[in-house]
Amino acid sequence: MSNQANTNQTVLLQIDEAGIATLTLNDPHSLNALSNDMMQALRAQVERVVADANVKVIVLQGACGHFMSGGNIKEFSQQLSLPGKDRLALTHAMITQWINPTVLALRNTHQPVIAKVQGACAGFGLSLMLSADLAVADDSARFSTAYTRIGLSPDGGATHFLAARLGPLRAAQLFMMAERFDAEQAHDMGLLNKVVPAGMLDLEVAQLAQHLAQGARHAYGEIKRLLNAAPLNTLATQLEAEADAFSRCSATNDYAEGIQSFLQKRRPRFEGR
Repeated sequence: MSNQANTNQTVLLQIDEAGIATLTLNDPHSLNALSNDMMQALRAQVERVVADANVKVIVLQGACGHFMSGGNIKEFSQQLSLPGKDRLALTHAMITQWINPTVLALRNTHQPVIAKVQGACAGFGLSLMLSADLAVADDSARFSTAYTRIGLSPDGGATHFLAARLGPLRAAQLFMMAERFDAEQAHDMGLLNKVVPAGMLDLEVAQLAQHLAQGARHAYGEIKRLLNAAPLNTLATQLEAEADAFSRCSATNDYAEGIQSFLQKRRPRFEGR
């Protein structure tokens, strides 16, 4: 599979020979703030890669030293001349048509999703990072929920993700106070898997993505489904879901290869079948 790149300049897509798809948020002048064009392009490109059987891992990143600074305030300001009811309808349609399907696609896909974070990560940028399965940042990263600074409540699943990870009390503080926090604090809160020095992020994420691309794809998909369902399931229901997932994995070629490679004391060569 040859390298590919899309022509939409707000979200760049590259797929390498290992099956690693990198989606780059690309509006450096606004610190990659989420514009209408970007949110539409992001949904389209996410849906493209999750449907591609050759894509094994998805990496989300921002261009020019920043992940995403939040919503595009200049575009927001253009709506202020509209009556409140018209802003309500326009905003609701925007979120339900572009934002929500993107987050659901990232959570529901079998491919592992890695957020590669540096610089500004605020508002929907934080939501997007939280929608990933794994998140690695360098020590330049700075975070904020940001929404209440412009009179908004959160979107993009942020309340779901932060309440689940931090509990409602700590989540309420982050949302209501819109506090800024650094990468080490984000790591301590359980929002990042790892923090690396500036200049090491590319290598760290490349190694992680390569490791996952060589892994057991069926198992990854089952793990994602189980983790998504766990907060809503009783123990008995989750045990049954685990039994079903384990059994499905046991019927795959990847399972047979995993057993054989273990017995033969060699690295497994998983094929995703």
